[in-house]
Amino acid sequence: MKENFDKCFELVLGHEGKYVNDPRDPGGRTNMGVTQRNWETYVGKPVDENIMRNLTPDEVKPFYKKMYWNKIKGDDLPAGIDYATFDFAVNSGVNKAAKCLQEIVGVQPDGIIGMKSLEAIKAAPPDEVVDALCDMRMQFLKSLSKFNIYGKGWSSRVAQVKSVSDSMA
Repeated sequence: MKENFDKCFELVLGHEGKYVNDPRDPGGRTNMGVTQRNWETYVGKPVDENIMRNLTPDEVKPFYKKMYWNKIKGDDLPAGIDYATFDFAVNSGVNKAAKCLQEIVGVQPDGIIGMKSLEAIKAAPPDEVVDALCDMRMQFLKSLSKFNIYGKGWSSRVAQVKSVSDSMA
């Protein structure tokens, strides 16, 4: 829903945390969930560690809107489904989140949420879509080689997203 972006953004930031540069994480330098590689793409130039360390919520908010929310058509998704899909996209990529959502509602999963996808999503019971999306997300996360390292945190995050999304739906 159009009016849900601000709330969903705050919820995502609550999960993403501050600056990290975990050598086990292929994302490398990351602040508030924004990887250096993605930030450089967004701003159109190389950035250094200092820039990454000093990103602010106000700076990354337009990034999240453009790179994730708009691509999943967050303004057009029903409440609850918007947050569950947004958080999934931030954590695992827009394409993966969109394909899973499309598969749940019986649309050919191409990773692009268009009119046909939106019609099917809006026709489905929101709470059932949220539950299925979060379950599918957990199946995907458990299949990753880094699950033994990050699995506890990922599992907790998905459980919280599911609970909040269900209450929004």
